[in-house]
Amino acid sequence: MEELRRIDLNLLLTLHALLLERHVTRASVRLHKSQPAVSHALAQLRAHFDDQLLIRRDGKMVLSARAQGLLAPLEQALRHLNDLIGASDFDPGKSQARFRLSLSDYATRRILPRLVRHVRSVAPGVDLAVSQASRESMMAQLADGELDVALGIFPEYPEGIHVQGLFPEHFVSLADEKALPECGRLTLEEWLERPHVMLALRPDANDEIERVLASMGLRRRIAVALPHWSAAIELIAGTDLILTVASWAARGLDNYPTLRTFDAPLDLPVLSYQQAWHTRKDADPANRWIRQAILDCSKDT
Repeated sequence: MEELRRIDLNLLLTLHALLLERHVTRASVRLHKSQPAVSHALAQLRAHFDDQLLIRRDGKMVLSARAQGLLAPLEQALRHLNDLIGASDFDPGKSQARFRLSLSDYATRRILPRLVRHVRSVAPGVDLAVSQASRESMMAQLADGELDVALGIFPEYPEGIHVQGLFPEHFVSLADEKALPECGRLTLEEWLERPHVMLALRPDANDEIERVLASMGLRRRIAVALPHWSAAIELIAGTDLILTVASWAARGLDNYPTLRTFDAPLDLPVLSYQQAWHTRKDADPANRWIRQAILDCSKDT
């Protein structure tokens, strides 16, 4: 208890914000405090812990080794203190929370519009900060406290991450009608002979389609790899390219009258689109609220 007498407990809230945001200005916004006040608090924290906590490296702030070790126990301690004083309810109508979400281009189109309308309707003071990242980066950011919720397909995830299914999804192939035979579909041999477009944040990504092909001892030629499904659809018209995507992404092709969808000639899995969060956020009322809002806004999309 002696150590608690040596520090203002409000400084721990500031420390938490600084460790999460890794930026004095963003931490001040999160805390609704002035930047000079947060800078002064950081100086006090550095003196108390005898550590720089935030270190400038390559033009950005990173956590010191001591700060990295503080984050998890600090979050646990603050959560317990919050429960102890009875402030465990979350009132969306009064909240000024800021949720950090990571969504793919696909989910941004399919889920985000409905989610934003819902938030603006019932929680006008709540802000959403949306980013895009690979699955691996999402998991790392959840573990580091940089994200509140990540949305995607997570067949594998590390210890400490919880996932919840939102809706099922399956693949379809898409091609220009002039590049298809009269029957409107391709055999596996014909499908493999065609150049393909792959949707991925990294050109060397090993997605579900690549894993199925690898299990069959097969490969396809990736002529174009890019991260934006809306742009990918535009590439197909008037070419011999094949695009295999989640079925919802191939809906609403009125602007592309020559494009046709067909079943890919191999057994691709039905996927569960999911939301993921870190276990330390599991009982947090605010995080529970945004997860429920995402789940509700994912229905019948």
